[in-house]
Amino acid sequence: MTGFTKGLIISLVLLVIVIAAGLAAGIYWLSTHSGEFLAKNEQSMVDGQKFGKNTDNQGCLTETISRHKQSQGFSGALSTELFLQACLRSSQETPGFCDDVPRRTEFMKSAQWQKQRCLENNLHDSYCPQIFAQVQSYCDMHRPAE
Repeated sequence: MTGFTKGLIISLVLLVIVIAAGLAAGIYWLSTHSGEFLAKNEQSMVDGQKFGKNTDNQGCLTETISRHKQSQGFSGALSTELFLQACLRSSQETPGFCDDVPRRTEFMKSAQWQKQRCLENNLHDSYCPQIFAQVQSYCDMHRPAE
């Protein structure tokens, strides 16, 4: 067996060990933290619904952006998305809120619109577009069919 072959086998074995360790760590984290993770997300939905009863669509979006700036990262992004989703459903309509919002099926236009909204709100993380994807989903459900 050549030195190259031995090096390749050792590299592959090390890669498998690293992947297995990562999976084990992920499974451990989920088993020990999933309850608090689910409770936090459920609370975000309750908070969103309560907040929405006292504001309009734009108020929901403004509050979501503020929350997102305070709690970034995957779990923070998921919480803010759930907050916005629940808030929009229980809020009053803001006239014109959906006027310039592209449909989710307009893929290129959607991506550009989401990116532009993130820049306008000084949000530069990779989770920001999901906030505006929630706005699109809401608007798609509340506008007349074409």
